[in-house]
Amino acid sequence: MSRISIAEFEEIARDRLPFVGQLGVVIERLDRGVAKMRVPYREDFVRPGGTIAGPVMMSLADLAVYAAVLSMIGPVELAVTTNLNINFLRRPLPGDIIAEARILKLGKRLAVGEVRLFRDGEDELVAHVTATYSIPPHSE
Repeated sequence: MSRISIAEFEEIARDRLPFVGQLGVVIERLDRGVAKMRVPYREDFVRPGGTIAGPVMMSLADLAVYAAVLSMIGPVELAVTTNLNINFLRRPLPGDIIAEARILKLGKRLAVGEVRLFRDGEDELVAHVTATYSIPPHSE
């Protein structure tokens, strides 16, 4: 069972991460160690070449891992990204982007997760992300 609800995570995102509000991210699922969310398509997310901009996908992936981490440790706002690696696999045409995150390993001070990014309605990955989060002391 998740240690944070979707409503609690949305409150943290809204109040502490204003950029998230600008993206319009929608959280679809938050279970222990797993998060699924989407960024709804907007024309200003498209870069030259007619593809969704990398920073939009990276932001969505980072937020999805953050949600998955908090689902395991609770509302520890000071858990922060220490590493994020993204492999862009194919050009996503304009449309909603879906992120499916899961935690691969949760330790006392670090959490490692992965995110699979898809264009809504398609099965092929558009990007694959791995990320490491630092968990502050006394967060248990």
